[in-house]
Parts: sequence; structure tokens; C-alpha cells
Amino acid sequence: MGAVGLARPERIPALFGTHSLTLAGRNEVRAVYGGFGVVCAGLLLWALARPGERGAVFLSLGVALWGMALGRLVSLALDRRASGAVWLALAGELALGACLAGAWARSG
Repeated sequence: MGAVGLARPERIPALFGTHSLTLAGRNEVRAVYGGFGVVCAGLLLWALARPGERGAVFLSLGVALWGMALGRLVSLALDRRASGAVWLALAGELALGACLAGAWARSG
């Protein structure tokens, strides 16, 4: 998703029903979905080679994913509806956050 967010930012919001972006919107998608996603993936790879710091990386990224899930849950509570893509993203964020938190718990 990070690479797609950088190269083709319009494709990310299209998953959620938004088919055009302003200049500022493309910048936001490239920053949050693109750059942030690519750096998180790189950080996970880096952590695999650094056992002493692995736990902190896993916990930090897991909590970040749970923060995204929290934002989606608030939106669901306020808006009372969501597309299938939102539910899929929510499930992924909760599951990956749990995997990373579990990896953190096992790393100590």
C-alpha cells in the first residue's frame, strides 16, 4: 500500500469510494499512506536484524495500527455506516496490531 500511495495516490481513496483528489489530497495520501507505510515496513525489516530494539518497534507500530482502528471505530459510531473496504481495513489494523503486540510480548 505504501508504494501505491507514493506512485498512484488516487488508487488508495478509490478503495473507499473517493475517485478524485486535489493537489493537497494527493500530498496527504502520499504522506500518510505512502511515505509512512514504506518507512514502517522498512522499520520492521530493520528491527528483525536488531533483537535488542525489536520489541519497542513492534509495540510502537502495533499501537499505531490500533490508533488507526480507533479512528475508524469512532467514525463508524458517528456515521452509523461504512463500506466493505472500511471493514476490511479495520479488521486488518486490529489483527496486525495484535500480531505486533504479541511479538512485543514474546520479545521481552
